[in-house]
Parts: sequence; structure tokens; C-alpha cells
Amino acid sequence: MKVIICGAGQVGYGIAERLSQEDNDVSVIDTSQTLIAAITEALDVKGYVGHGAHPDVLEKAGAEDADMIIAVTLFDEVNIVACEVAHALFSVPTKIARIRAQSYLQPEYADLFSRQNMSIDVTISPEVEVGKMVLRRISFPGATDVMRFADDQIAMVAIECMEDCPVVSTPLHQLSDLFPDLMATVVGIYREGSLKVARSADQLEVGDLAYVICQRDHVRRTLGLFGHEEPEARRIIIAGGGNIGHFVARTIEEHQPRTRLKIIESDRDKAITISETLRNTIVLHGSALDQNILSQADIQETDLIVMLTNNDQINILGGLLAKSLGCKSNLVLINSTSFNQITQSVGIDAQINPRAVTISRVLQHVRKGRIRSVYAVQHGAAEIIEAEALETSPLVGKSFRELHLPDGIRVGAIFRDGVVIHPDGATRIKARDRVVLFATADAVRDVEQLFRVSIQYF
Repeated sequence: MKVIICGAGQVGYGIAERLSQEDNDVSVIDTSQTLIAAITEALDVKGYVGHGAHPDVLEKAGAEDADMIIAVTLFDEVNIVACEVAHALFSVPTKIARIRAQSYLQPEYADLFSRQNMSIDVTISPEVEVGKMVLRRISFPGATDVMRFADDQIAMVAIECMEDCPVVSTPLHQLSDLFPDLMATVVGIYREGSLKVARSADQLEVGDLAYVICQRDHVRRTLGLFGHEEPEARRIIIAGGGNIGHFVARTIEEHQPRTRLKIIESDRDKAITISETLRNTIVLHGSALDQNILSQADIQETDLIVMLTNNDQINILGGLLAKSLGCKSNLVLINSTSFNQITQSVGIDAQINPRAVTISRVLQHVRKGRIRSVYAVQHGAAEIIEAEALETSPLVGKSFRELHLPDGIRVGAIFRDGVVIHPDGATRIKARDRVVLFATADAVRDVEQLFRVSIQYF
């Protein structure tokens, strides 16, 4: 696939890195010569210095035979125009634009980016996506990662096996025997830096990170089975009142009115603005690294601090400072991958990488076949995929005992006519089923083949 990426910042770099690793033909455009030099030296991509919305620059980057354009510059308007130009002059089939300004995303303007109004196939709002991720992590304490699939009826939860984990040293097939009505399947295991597909004979060990696909209503029971029965946070402080923090606070006010919420914002004008738009949230003007401000926010009585500023160092230090002052837990937004390996060892309970969230959304549209949703885990070592089975799929009509799926794939759940099905050896996939599975990076191509759209379908 030939892909043009407009924007060589953190998000553009991450997308280019992932797509180039999969042998796609990737071209990157940016106005910064420094960023283009850095990305072409580090990755197997072509770089072009120029304005991503200018026709001559797009032509040099190969827009005439491009399959996709992904516009992720810092400016919404540039992203919009780049997609429009790619459509009007070069007929690029798939156009993806990152949209950050919340004024574009308000519900009353929902039709703005519909296909009849603009030539954009997919809009991605990293702030909204990350905000939803934060809310999921708040809702399911004890999970180190959460993602929802199949109209929110199926969830993937990553669960750390602690010293007191009741299921350690128990073969996974015995869990099915002990809890036959539990709609949950362990699909992947991350152990000592290596991620693998879980098999029925495997046993979990202390320190493992288990990836579990389960029915949404069974998430809390599943967490309890793994020894995680942490209560949901009722006293929360959000540090950073930008788009993400504001979105999270507004959603919590709407859906969790009993939660006592406070926001710390360093910009005075922004603090005033969000205080006027939020009804039940206390807004404090100051730094999350100021102990006096944290004391005013009653940090010692707080269940969770969520660090959502634009500065990774502030987020990490703020999370650590809050815990030292008595806060029970922290959740930290970290953009740079260079901090990933050290955060847990220094006292960060949970972290979210916005780049990973955005890349997952892009991969959904890069994947071939009827792929409805993709979520990359462990820096792309594997993906949780929701795919739709068509009549021509080789999966349809055979029981799982007969299928002999590739080694890197494990099916976690099936969504059929609004009902979640826990698969076993006798289960047969039907046409139109939505299958949620775990696939290692080298098995993704097999998934695409299993859910490919055959010419016989037409």
C-alpha cells in the first residue's frame, strides 16, 4: 500500500514507523527540514519538505498513485485542505484527517465531516479518543488497559497478576471448568518482555500481564477473579484543563454525578473558561507541582490524580508528588515512548500513550478485509481485532476444532445478533458474525486473509 503522511511530529512519526515496518510504501511531508531529516534517517520512508496541502508537494510525494493520505499536522485546517486537494486533484481513495479543535466536533455540527459535505473518509480526534481511554481506566480500576468492541458489548482488559492473584499456576482450561458461566477468555500473555498467544495448557505466573477478552458485564467479575477488587475512585483530581481534561471532567459530571471532581490548571484564562462551563467541578488555578495547590485540593483524601498536561515530565513528577502526599493512585498521560520502561518502577500506577491510541485508529483503516476495529498492544507486538465474517470467509461453517487457526491467533468472543458468544471447540462462526480476537504482529496478515472480501461475495 502506498501511503502519504502529512506531518512528521510524534503522531506522524509513530504512524510512519508502524506502516513502514509492514512493508508499506510510505512518504512523509512536513514543513520542518529537521523533522524530515530525522524521520528519513531513522525509518525506511521517503521525506518531502513542504506544505502538506499544496498540490505540487503532494504530487512530488506520489499522490497520483497513493492509496491513502493521513493528515496529522498540528493544524486542523491544513489537514482538512490536504484531504480535499488529495481527493479533487489526485483521487486518493482513502483520506484520514486529525481534527483537534473541539468546535469542529460539537454534536450540532456532526454532519460537517459527512461524505456529502467533505471529501474526508475518517476523522480522528486524539483528544476525544484519549479522553475515552481515561474514562475507561477510571471505570475499571485494577485493569492496566481497557478497550471496547462490538458496540461496547465486548471488552479487552489487560490485568497484572500480582502475588495474591488466585489464578496463578492454574492451567487456563481449568478456569473454564471452574467458572463455566464466566464470559471471559485469556488470549495473550506478556511475560518478561515477550508477548505470546495464550493456549489452554498455559499457566499464569506472578508478574504476567494477561490480556482477557470478555463480555462487558463480566469485566468486574473477571478483575475480581484475578485478585483486583479495587474500588472505583470517588474523589478525583485532574491536572490539566485542556481538551482532554475538559472532556473527561464534562463526561464524569454527566454520567457520574456522585464523583467529587477537581481540576488544577496553570493557565489563568483557561481555568476561568472551564470553571464557567463545568457545573459541579472545583477549578484551581496553579501548578500540579505546587504542594500548596495540592493541599488546597485535599490531595491526602483523593482516590486518584489524573495527570493530563502537555508536559510528560510534569505529568510524571506530579503523579509521584501526589502519591507522596497521600493520594491513593495516579494515572499519567505520557507522549514520549522513552519514559515507558521506567514509569512503573518509580511509582506510576498507570499510563496512557496518546500516540498509541491514534495509531490504532489508523490501523483499522489500513487493514485489509472486513476489519471493524483495531487496538495495538505492547508497542505493536500484537493487536486486538474486531472483524466481520462474510459468506466467503474460510472461517464460516466450521467448528473451532476443525479450523486449525494459525499459531499467532486466538479468538476471544463472537458477537452475533446482539448476543456475546463465548467460543469453545464446538462453536461455529456464521456469516455476519463479528469476531474479536488476539493476533501477534506476524499473524495480522493471516487475519486479513481470513476476513478478506472475496470476489465471489459480489
